[in-house]
Amino acid sequence: MLNLKVVTWALGISTAFSFVFCVAYGLATPESLHMHAFLEQVLPGFKWLSWSAFVIGLVESFLYGVYAGLVYVPVYNFLQRRWCA
Repeated sequence: MLNLKVVTWALGISTAFSFVFCVAYGLATPESLHMHAFLEQVLPGFKWLSWSAFVIGLVESFLYGVYAGLVYVPVYNFLQRRWCA
């Protein structure tokens, strides 16, 4: 049985870290290899690159992870109780 709080926080922090990694990758590589077009499509309000856009993207990334945890854990726990008990 998965712990909702632990998994949700872990996914939120993981997606926020992934966002920071993608931005750092975009700053360190030539523009032809950037992922900013993808980030602008999946993160509403994010535009490459300013401090306010960075904070918006970081918060949205974290919330996507939280959402995934809040949806995944109850489904996983339900199925585990039903099929593995």
